[in-house]
Amino acid sequence: MSDKANTQEFISFYQGGEKIGGSDCLEKIKQKIAELSNVKNIHFLLGAGTSSSAIPSMKKMQEDISSEMCKAANSSLIDLYKSIKSDNLEKTLNILYANKHYLEGCIEIDNSQVETEVKDNGKNIKNTVDELIKYIQDQMFLKINIDLSCTTATSTLDLYKNFYQKIVLRNKDLSRVNVFTTNNDLFNEKALDNLNINYNNGFGGGHEKVFNPARFRYTFSKRIDPNLEKFEPIENMVYLYKLHGSISWLEKEGNSLFNIQEIPITGGIPKAGGNHVLIYPTPLKQNQSLGSPYSDLIREFQTKLALPNSVLFIIGYSFSDEHLNNIIYQTLASNSSISIVIFGKYADAPLSKINDSRIYRIFGENSAEEKIHYFEYIVNSILPNSDENKDKILIDSFIEALKGVTKDGRAQ
Repeated sequence: MSDKANTQEFISFYQGGEKIGGSDCLEKIKQKIAELSNVKNIHFLLGAGTSSSAIPSMKKMQEDISSEMCKAANSSLIDLYKSIKSDNLEKTLNILYANKHYLEGCIEIDNSQVETEVKDNGKNIKNTVDELIKYIQDQMFLKINIDLSCTTATSTLDLYKNFYQKIVLRNKDLSRVNVFTTNNDLFNEKALDNLNINYNNGFGGGHEKVFNPARFRYTFSKRIDPNLEKFEPIENMVYLYKLHGSISWLEKEGNSLFNIQEIPITGGIPKAGGNHVLIYPTPLKQNQSLGSPYSDLIREFQTKLALPNSVLFIIGYSFSDEHLNNIIYQTLASNSSISIVIFGKYADAPLSKINDSRIYRIFGENSAEEKIHYFEYIVNSILPNSDENKDKILIDSFIEALKGVTKDGRAQ
């Protein structure tokens, strides 16, 4: 059997429950993605996997924080941390928050039922739990807030830049691209700024940039003719929705209805203070997402997926957020014209088990042992190049021009 034949065994392409194979499986994947890239409404859902080459996973963060804690934290924190049997930070935080709520309940019990000494002991333990939660979350913030100019980050930043260069150029009759992400890092913003691409992330203002979800209804347009009130959408435009907040968002009292500001932030330094607006992987994650600004961002996700003739590309997202998963399930039930492309196996995810021809799953390895469902391969080898999009735009424009010409060659 040839190497090429062997390669195909490692590449999986499903439409619903049907496996699409053959010697040209990879070409079929590229053709389908190119076809779906010209649907009217395109949405991307980017998870932690898209930044994983620069931002450590929860398991790696656990290992790093464990070694750092022994050097920096006090003995009571170390003892509490060592008593928790967990192999990643999400589980650790789950246990800590469970203890926190239990101790809060004990402290609130009436004095007549519990001795003062017992309550005082509960308060001391709770303070240690609170301190450990804060220590872990501060360390997580620092590991997310990396210096984007460092060697580790530049290759990831280049990937994001290549990603946006490929998706931003669209026919003027098609909607601008919506990028939803659960990541708190600043790779999206940095890439867009470096490329001079306009983006709408719900913030606006001059000296102080404040959040207002109504801004997601705004579009950037240019006047076609200086003498006419005729406009068309600008080409370089992206809508960015950070569903779990951002390390650069800060809750601050002000004149805004939402009191959320976007602030400049220096990479590679600890959190300076203030109430940063981001969702940590805790049991409160789903409840926290019900409050503003998260509820406004989730609502936009739901609204955009409901648009007819839509496609949702899911990259690097592990389906660990039930709130988002439920919106995707509801969309499949209510929007018959949506297509969903999942890059990754995720065999245990309910979405992967649905036999629906609108759902595509792509995963596996090529002959060079490159994982085709990883962000790097998707960006460099699967997403169509902007030149291909330009060609289609030129063809569409030519066809439109022909429609405006009569049979004898005169303009209508």
